[in-house]
Amino acid sequence: MALLHPERLDPAERCAVDQLTQGHLDRSRYFTDRLAYGIARIAASRWPAPVIVRTSDFKTNEYAKLLGGRPFEPVEPNPMIGWRGASRYYSDRYREGFALECRALRRVRDGMGLTNVIVMIPFCRTLEEADKVLAVMAEEGLRRGENGLKVYVMAEIPANIVLAEDFAERFDGFSIGSNDLTQLTLGVDRDSEVLAHVFDENDPAVTRLISTLVPRAQAAGRPVGLCGQRPSDDPAFAAFLVHVGIDSISVAPDSFAAVKQHVAAAEERG
Repeated sequence: MALLHPERLDPAERCAVDQLTQGHLDRSRYFTDRLAYGIARIAASRWPAPVIVRTSDFKTNEYAKLLGGRPFEPVEPNPMIGWRGASRYYSDRYREGFALECRALRRVRDGMGLTNVIVMIPFCRTLEEADKVLAVMAEEGLRRGENGLKVYVMAEIPANIVLAEDFAERFDGFSIGSNDLTQLTLGVDRDSEVLAHVFDENDPAVTRLISTLVPRAQAAGRPVGLCGQRPSDDPAFAAFLVHVGIDSISVAPDSFAAVKQHVAAAEERG
């Protein structure tokens, strides 16, 4: 947004943006070039295996700390459950920024031919919101099903699980965000140090939601993965995911070998 509306920046930030984008006649191309090349490096290294790219999901306080971010972000009392994820993409306050994300992704898929890239939408609260985001993507040339494009959704809000079949009609797969799912299931701000003792991804309410989603999504022909730190730290949680039949688990690189052993042991136990 700072590249598209430099007139809203203070002089110091505008100078910094000028230096950063020196040599780019179209400043928005600085953003799309950097993003497209970064995604392409990963997608090409894994070709033809699928590579899932989650679109932006910073919180307003995080965006405000970035260069040029403050003029575009509201001050929210609880950014963790505020204006984030899908709600930004169709909003007049960020739609132009999301359009640049879409153009970078389209360039990777259509321009560079890396059609193994799957787009994933985070923090999608309602079915109406899903429809709006998919419509905005289509306007930018990213139409689900066209040129093999698959669009996944993060399952990190209880509504995504309660309405699993309805979300499955709109998306091609799910990825469970266990941190946010725990936060919203237990009503605990995951940034709160005071409530840290309550935050537990192994809480029965959270594990039951996961156990509910996996078979329902798979019955609709949609794969389910999980991204979060817990499988890396807790072998029992990784075994639980194997038990419920999850399709994939994302882990930190430094814990990959250990989690792979935990998963293999759980699979061997059946």
